[in-house]
Amino acid sequence: MLDLAYKAPEPKVIAGAKDDWELVIGMEVHAQVASNAKLFSGASTTFGAEPNSNVSFVDAAMPGMLPVINDFCVAQAVRTGLALKAKINLFSAFDRKNYFYPDLPQGYQISQLYHPIVGEGEILVDMAPGIARRVRIERIHLEQDAGKSIHDMDPNMSFVDLNRTGVALMEIVSRPDIRGPEEAAAYVVKLRQILRYLGTCDGNMQNGNLRADVNVSVCRRGAYEKFIETGDFGYLGTRCEIKNMNSMRFIQAAIEYEARRQIAILEDGGTVVQETRLYDPDKGETRSMRSKEEAHDYRYFPDPDLLPLELEQAWVDDIAASLPELPDEKKARFVLNYGMTEYDAGVLTAEAENAAFFEEVATGRDGKQAANWVINELFGRLNKQGLTVAESPVSAAQLGGVLDLMAKGDISGKIAKDLFEILWSEGGDPAEIVESRGMKQVTDTGAIEAAVDEIIAANPAQVEKAKANPKLAGWFVGQVLKATGGKANPALVNDLVARKLGN
Repeated sequence: MLDLAYKAPEPKVIAGAKDDWELVIGMEVHAQVASNAKLFSGASTTFGAEPNSNVSFVDAAMPGMLPVINDFCVAQAVRTGLALKAKINLFSAFDRKNYFYPDLPQGYQISQLYHPIVGEGEILVDMAPGIARRVRIERIHLEQDAGKSIHDMDPNMSFVDLNRTGVALMEIVSRPDIRGPEEAAAYVVKLRQILRYLGTCDGNMQNGNLRADVNVSVCRRGAYEKFIETGDFGYLGTRCEIKNMNSMRFIQAAIEYEARRQIAILEDGGTVVQETRLYDPDKGETRSMRSKEEAHDYRYFPDPDLLPLELEQAWVDDIAASLPELPDEKKARFVLNYGMTEYDAGVLTAEAENAAFFEEVATGRDGKQAANWVINELFGRLNKQGLTVAESPVSAAQLGGVLDLMAKGDISGKIAKDLFEILWSEGGDPAEIVESRGMKQVTDTGAIEAAVDEIIAANPAQVEKAKANPKLAGWFVGQVLKATGGKANPALVNDLVARKLGN
């Protein structure tokens, strides 16, 4: 029975030639478990190794080889489930999913159909500041990955690399709660963020460590609400699965194309066939891969070589106690403790490493000022040069030193930016650089007043204009700062100029 209290988000409405249609999307995300060993063997999971070098006898399905569960992978699945506010099933079991393909040596995949390790949970998907949508998680189960068939190395034959065979995957299955392409991409972004915070998956989509199967169907307006009321999937229309998506941009484009393809078929009087499709990014279209199998087509049955998993609640509780602060909680704390906007907090908490860098800069200092410098100056430069926070030439301690010098009045904002440039290209201690290069801000009122008097005396016509229109006093401030090489304290200059002009 569905949760009837759940309120569906606003759907993406797509206009057809004859009618308006709504999108309904469910996702199955395959996340490679962050583990040095595979799910049922001790073989390495290192990416980029020589083909077929990370393969044990178990992975190759040699006669007499039996799988042995990697308990670390089990713990990683439990951590993920707890972070998604999901039910942890103390009893779970493995099944054999039977199909034949060259990169599947056993002739079956060990998975969990009937008794998954994690039950129902949820993810809050950030759509805009202050707007989040709830996507329900149906289940998370553990399974082993298949190998890789390579078809482009020789014109006459294909090759098989079994390095990925047996690598642990978490399949995270959502309910059909996603209502548009943008929301689908945002869902994957949020899920990836949570997994990376937990350390249960590195989320590297280029390496295939996180990939999504997207189930798309269309229905007439109002049908989704009837589905929510009744639980009858017939209201949602026939779904097609787009396989192995590893790009947020391609996920959105594939959903848009597939929705319009299905609408065109239905409005032409045809029937959408349930099938598995692939997205071709070069052509911007999906194409049929195979007819969609049902569970009975795979002849699932309990794996006779593996005992059921029976977890102790105390063990699960220990894992729960060790969970890190997750993105939503961290973002809320940043807004509350540092007085920043929700948007800025979202930028700073997008990656755990970014958040940690910011907190080191902000500790004991003005949080809003620290956020401004980290987001605009540091992140702006890092993004421009394609660097991560871990690769930043300017450390948190150095950036904090710049803010300390500003707080003491030793340097102005303009000098601080010049100092940042020096730190970026040369490194060093901010305070020592300011001292050795004579960058210290001029705070001597007498010296600044002399400069103000000199500028005013040299520009009598401008003085008369400024007296008539006080907004023009800014010109004098700029001239004084220019004359002092930007070292004069801007606040003192403003005060002196205003007093001298009688404003």
